[in-house]
Amino acid sequence: MTAPETLLVLLAAGTLAGIVGTAGGITSLISYPALLLAGVPAVPATIANTIAIVPCWPGSALASRPELEGRGPWLRRWSLTAAAGGTAGAVLLLSTPPGVFARAVPFLITAGSVALLAQPCLRSVDTARGGQWFLGTGVVILSVYNGYFGAGTGVLLLTLTLATTDTSLARANALKNMLVGAASIAAAVLFAVVSPVRWEAVVPLAAGLFAGSTIGPRVARRLPPAVLRWLVALLGLAFAARLWLAP
Repeated sequence: MTAPETLLVLLAAGTLAGIVGTAGGITSLISYPALLLAGVPAVPATIANTIAIVPCWPGSALASRPELEGRGPWLRRWSLTAAAGGTAGAVLLLSTPPGVFARAVPFLITAGSVALLAQPCLRSVDTARGGQWFLGTGVVILSVYNGYFGAGTGVLLLTLTLATTDTSLARANALKNMLVGAASIAAAVLFAVVSPVRWEAVVPLAAGLFAGSTIGPRVARRLPPAVLRWLVALLGLAFAARLWLAP
């Protein structure tokens, strides 16, 4: 692709990914493949994707103010936990040889897609609603994964917050977006400081993600989730198969 074509593709993919991710889907199942299609190698694409996702946090926070009202103490506590986990995941990614990570990518995308398809079943699991130990353990593990790769983190965190914190989908989705944002920001800061960043890919993708993230929470209030869930998951599985079969 030429430079203008790449810019437009990343901008459009970022917008769609921002809508999908902040509405309860998986951001990286759209944004990460777009980076690979633009010619960015696996590890630099993961770094660029993590940094580009950061604008989703303020975008979704602005759009979710009604759902986040009164949640300040909860957010301060668990956002710090998510940030610590995101940092640990980023260190793990930077310690992984690029060839090993590239071979793992199809499996990671497949895991994220399966998690998205399993979302209704996961929601129905009774996990001792309100259990702080279960919530804390889940936030740490999922935030580490978010810093390492991230596809599927949002779905699993949404399930966790529904099971332990709030049974309202819109409110749980808003809390999930804040936790994903905290982990992503922490990982992105580390990447920006210690690793080369493909800023020419980050900027258009981030612009699209910010725009999409201001729309996603509104979509979550109105859109039946089944169509979005199946479409994004099937696209993810198709892309994982393409990577797996590529020479």
